[in-house]
Amino acid sequence: MSSFRSRIRLSALLLIGSLLVTFSLLLYSGLSVILHRYLDARLLAFGVGWAEFIEETNEVPPDSAQQPDLSKLHGTDSEEIRELQEVALSLLILSPDGAVVWKGAAAQTRPSLPEALRTKVLHGEIVYDTIEIANGPPVRRISVPVLRNGTLRYVLQAETSMRFMQHTLRQLLALLAVFAVLTLGMAWGGSRWLADEALVPVETLSATAERISDTSLKTRVSLNAPYAEFQRLAHVFNAMLERLQNVFESQRRFIANAAHELKTPLTVIMGSLEVALRKARSAEEYREVLIGNLGQVERLIALTRSLLTMVQFMGVRPPLRRLPLELEPLVKDLIGELAVLADNRQVTLALDAHPTPPVQGDEGWLRHILINLLDNAVRYTPPGGTVTVCIEEVGNKVVIAVKDTGPGIAPEHLPHLFERFYRVESARDRESGGVGLGLAIAKEIAEAHGGTIRVESEVGKGTVFTVTLPAARLDPHPGQSALQ
Repeated sequence: MSSFRSRIRLSALLLIGSLLVTFSLLLYSGLSVILHRYLDARLLAFGVGWAEFIEETNEVPPDSAQQPDLSKLHGTDSEEIRELQEVALSLLILSPDGAVVWKGAAAQTRPSLPEALRTKVLHGEIVYDTIEIANGPPVRRISVPVLRNGTLRYVLQAETSMRFMQHTLRQLLALLAVFAVLTLGMAWGGSRWLADEALVPVETLSATAERISDTSLKTRVSLNAPYAEFQRLAHVFNAMLERLQNVFESQRRFIANAAHELKTPLTVIMGSLEVALRKARSAEEYREVLIGNLGQVERLIALTRSLLTMVQFMGVRPPLRRLPLELEPLVKDLIGELAVLADNRQVTLALDAHPTPPVQGDEGWLRHILINLLDNAVRYTPPGGTVTVCIEEVGNKVVIAVKDTGPGIAPEHLPHLFERFYRVESARDRESGGVGLGLAIAKEIAEAHGGTIRVESEVGKGTVFTVTLPAARLDPHPGQSALQ
C-alpha cells in the first residue's frame, strides 16, 4: 500500500515538473519565433534597401558597396574572422534566368531556389528559405525581385548565418535544464516538509486513537493546527469519542442494571430453597416454596424477554414488518382489551380520534407501545380518573397522545424516563412486576418506525405520552399499490 506522504511528494513533483515543461516549451518556442522574426526583418531591410537602390539607379551596386574582405583585418584570429563572416550579411544579384550578375565579397555559391519559390519570385513576391549546411550552421536567405517598369530585371538574394540564433537557443536550453533540476530538487525537499507539516495532525489523531481503549474513552485530541480543516477533523474526532464514551457507559449501566435485576429474583429463589432444605417439611410447605419461586421465575422470564427485545431493536435491522396500518381501529381494540382492568380500578378509558391517514408500521410492535402506555396510565391514575387517547394528523405525521389525570411526574425524573431500568418508584414497580424496560423498549420501537416518543407531565395534573409516526405516503405511480 502506497504512503500518503509519498503520494503528496510525487504529486507535487509531477505538478511542478509539468509546469516547468510547459514554461520551458513556451519560452523556447517564443524566443525561437522572436529570433526568426528578427533575422527575417534584418534580411528584409537589407535586401529591400539594395533592391530600391538598384531600381532607382538602374545599376548594380558599385565596387565600393561590396563587403570588405574580413580575412585582411589585422589583430583578429581565424575564429573571430569566421564569426564575423557568419554574422555579416552577404549579397548576390542574379538575372531572371539564374545567372550571377553581381556577387559580394562575402557571398558564397548556394543551391538555387526550389521551383515553387522561384516561381513566386518571378511573379514579384519576396520569399525566404533556409539552407542546411553540411558542416556548419544553416543559412537564412531572402530573395527580392528587382523590377524595372513592372518587369523583373534582377533577383537580389541576401543571406546570413543562423549560428548565433542556434547558439542562443542552446544556451537557453542549458539554462532551463539547470533551472529545472534546481527547482525539482527544491520541490522534492519542500514537498517533504509540506507533507510532514500536513500530516502532523493525522499523526496526532493516530497516536490518540492507539491509546484509546474502553478504559480510556475520556481521552480527547488537543490539536493546535493552524488550519480550519484539521480543527474540524479534531472536533469531529472528539465528538465521536464522546458518543463512544456515552455508548460504552450506557452499556456498562445496562449490564450492571441487568445483572442487578437478575440477581434479585435469583437470590430470593436461592434463599427460599436453602431455607426449605434445612429441615424436612411437609408437601404443603414445599408446595408453597415452589409457588413462591414460580413467581420469581416468571419475573426472570419477563426480564429476559424484555432484554431480548431491547437487543433486537438495538441491532442494525430491527424485527419490523411495516405495512399500511389504520391506527383508530387498533386503538379501539386495545381500549376494549383493557376495559376490564380500567373498570376494576374505576378509571374511565376514552378515545378522541380525528380522521388520519394510515401509517407504515408493524401492528404487533405498535400494539406493544400502546399497551405499555395505556397500562401505565391506568395503573397510575387514581379511582375516578380518566385516561384519554387522542389521534390526530399534524403535518405529514400521525400523533397519538395518551393523557391521564394521575399524580404526574416530578420534573427531575422526566429526562430519564426512557432510560433502561429507570424507575420513578422502584418499590412500587417491583410490586407490580415491572422491570424498568417498558418505556425504553417503546422508545426503540418508535424510533425504528422513523417516529418519536416524548413525555410531558405536571405534578398533580397528570401526564401525557405522545407518539409521533410518519404517515404513509401516496404512491405517485399509477397501477401500483396506493401506499408504500
